[in-house]
Order: sequence, then C-alpha cells, then structure tokens
Amino acid sequence: MDLTEFRAGLGATAPPPAIAGLGSPLRALWWDGKGDWTAAHDLLQYDSTPAGSWVHAYLHRKEGDLGNAAYWYRRAGQPIASGDLDTEWAAIVGKLLAEARLAPVSK
Repeated sequence: MDLTEFRAGLGATAPPPAIAGLGSPLRALWWDGKGDWTAAHDLLQYDSTPAGSWVHAYLHRKEGDLGNAAYWYRRAGQPIASGDLDTEWAAIVGKLLAEARLAPVSK
C-alpha cells in the first residue's frame, strides 16, 4: 500500500482490511484523515511505540496543545514539527507505510 491507496481508503466508513491490519498508528491516521480526531486519539492512548508517539504528537499539535505535542515528539525521537499539518500527516503516513512494507512477515 502507498499513500495514494491509503488516501483512497478514506472513502470507506471503517478502515478497509488492508488498513485495519497495519497497526494502531496508521489506523489512527486513517481516522484523523476522516476528520475523527477523537477516534484517532483513542487508538493511541496505550501505544507507547515510537510510531504511536509520533502520531500522538501530530494529533496534539493539530489540537493546538503544543506543550503536550512536544512531549510526544520527544518520546517518538522526532523533531517538533511546525509546518503544514496536511504535509506532516502525509509524511507520517508515507514513512509508516514504507516501514510496514519492509517489516518481516511473521510465520
């Protein structure tokens, strides 16, 4: 899956199976892409992975809670973003999709 296919999946009412199996950070970005910040944030409440922390940071920046966002960027090991939110969303989706493609398949 690539960014174009991920965006195409935003037309569904629930995450399509190809997105549902990608983990909570990408599912959260899918919900955010649908305009449901709360559903996105709820998915990350207990995800302390670097990817989960990065998406959590983005969501708090989008919310306008910059202090909380800075905390999550630090947890994620990412620089504090300040640019366009849509550009950041696309960059995070692209990076996480690329990592998902490179992840070994467990047997």
